Amino acid sequence: MDQHTEKPVVFSCAGESLAGIVHCAADQYKTEDKIGVVIVVGGPQYRAGSHRQFVLLARGLARNGLPVFRFDCRGMGDSSGEFPGFEAINDDIEAAISIFMIEQPQLERIILWGLCDGASAACFYAHQDKRVSGLVLANPWVRTEQSEAQAYIKHYYLKHLRKWQLWHKLFSGQFDFRASLASLKNNLMKAKNNKSPVSEPLPERVFNGLSAFTGKALLILSGNDLTAAEFMDTVNTSSKWRKLLGSDQIERVDLKRADHTFSCKQDMEMSIKITADWLVAE
Repeated sequence: MDQHTEKPVVFSCAGESLAGIVHCAADQYKTEDKIGVVIVVGGPQYRAGSHRQFVLLARGLARNGLPVFRFDCRGMGDSSGEFPGFEAINDDIEAAISIFMIEQPQLERIILWGLCDGASAACFYAHQDKRVSGLVLANPWVRTEQSEAQAYIKHYYLKHLRKWQLWHKLFSGQFDFRASLASLKNNLMKAKNNKSPVSEPLPERVFNGLSAFTGKALLILSGNDLTAAEFMDTVNTSSKWRKLLGSDQIERVDLKRADHTFSCKQDMEMSIKITADWLVAE
């Protein structure tokens, strides 16, 4: 295994102390482009990630010559304060980039890598910081109550109607028909409701942030994930989203068997390879 070093750091953000880990690239693979990766963790989550996903990602990229920084936002993991929510972590990301570039002074460009609401947070931030030259967005979070209900109807209920196990349970009396009907009715009502208490819905804010960004972006979508399905439903029903994803700015890769966090070893390794290959080309 190619060796690389890891260094813990503590840095400040809005009067709070944040914890992070710098993954220095393996010497024999150091890139000439001076690119570093900052992993943006949304919430509620901390820098290790589900099944140590972000640890594996950071180490894998470091072995491929890319220094990486993963950190806890305020109120998460080993960082002090209260978590402000993924829509309000711009200060955390700015502070993380700054300390990372102090720790790795050779860096000239930063790539933000985000999963789920971390990807959405990266979209909110990236266009405001000239140090950020690229985005890797894995299964971006654009959920609204309506989109969640529509996704369940399209990608859960209809899918399960085709499974013989459902019909076996139904005819054997093992299926709670009343509860399922009630759940379906509730989701149908939500799916028909277009009202939102927010003047600008989340999908619109994510779009505005991403479209304002002038750098390149890599979109990684899992085939076995409701969040990814919701995102593509949003794209498919919006001409401006389709135009944006069809532009030269964004490259899309689908991992058809992967779940939300790439929990299968093969999918995790593939997400690392896809990211490393894209960064070399970028």
